[in-house]
Amino acid sequence: MALKCGIVGLPNVGKSTLFNALTSAKALAANYPFATKDPNVGIITVPDDRLDKLTELVNPQKTIPTTIEIVDIAGLIKGASKGEGLGNQFLANIREVDAIAHVVRCFDNDNIVHVDGNIDPVKDKEIIDMELILKDMETVEKRVEKLQKQAKSGDKGDKLKLEWAQEVLKHLEDEKPARTIEWEDEKGKFLKDLFLLTHKPILYVCNVDEESVVNGNAHTANFIKAVENENAEVILISAAIESDIAELDTLEEKLEFVKEMGLEKPGVYRVIQACYKLLNLITYFTAGEKEVRAWTVLEGSKAPQAAGVIHTDFEKGFIRAEVITYANFVEYGSESKARDAGKLSSEGKEYVVGDGDVMHFRFNV
Repeated sequence: MALKCGIVGLPNVGKSTLFNALTSAKALAANYPFATKDPNVGIITVPDDRLDKLTELVNPQKTIPTTIEIVDIAGLIKGASKGEGLGNQFLANIREVDAIAHVVRCFDNDNIVHVDGNIDPVKDKEIIDMELILKDMETVEKRVEKLQKQAKSGDKGDKLKLEWAQEVLKHLEDEKPARTIEWEDEKGKFLKDLFLLTHKPILYVCNVDEESVVNGNAHTANFIKAVENENAEVILISAAIESDIAELDTLEEKLEFVKEMGLEKPGVYRVIQACYKLLNLITYFTAGEKEVRAWTVLEGSKAPQAAGVIHTDFEKGFIRAEVITYANFVEYGSESKARDAGKLSSEGKEYVVGDGDVMHFRFNV
């Protein structure tokens, strides 16, 4: 899939350190603002216990996980909407991603300079929100001007859209991000078509010190309270710990290190899976002797679209999909046993793919 999740935050909050841990890439993580001037794009493997279980059952020649793209966007500062720092470039980079992982600093360390001089994750979030809101206001103001001209013709549709645009502008002027507007149907489509920065789905990543990675601290408590009305996921992670884990050579070493830290899994696993969910993505599987593989589709995709992810010919010549739910595949242990138990269904073009479906496509071209 071409969908991307962008990592944003103020300078020196741990974005690039987290990105390095996510990708094992070596983006510049330096202790000064604007160390990362160009967005770094990483192809991230999506961890999935279901893929491991299918591999165990099928014993294929190879196993291939699915991936998503993560973009490390350089740190925003106050005034970015007016071009301060590298504002114009940063805002353009954010516009190009489909979802946002907002990293906030929730640790004290005198050796790492904070761009504003003190640690306040709530204030840091508000700075970035405000810069994105200001940019969105510019976008909506231009749309209002255009609709005002069009509405003079007396077209009821243009008048209605003008009212909607003015409602959005008022919401932004009240310093509220567009994602907190709960519109559906035609109004929801209008809002989506504005392509506003603050309408993108978001999750928050609180970068904490090692001692706070399990239970958090005063900074994370204040932050979680501040965003409780946003319906956004908040993840606690120690970028320093994740950086150490990424340097270890074997999976066994990594898991042992994670266990010693009091964690069940590396924090980056939770970040990746949260980004995947944020992008409205689900996974289906193909399972055979040659390979067990995870594939990515948008939630709500129908069987021919899922087939097209493998090859366009599969979609063009789609006949049917043979489907076993993941739960049934695991319960019966193999495709043949699930088939014998009547748990394999033959589905047509209108079948909506379920997360975890194990699928085999029949096609003719």
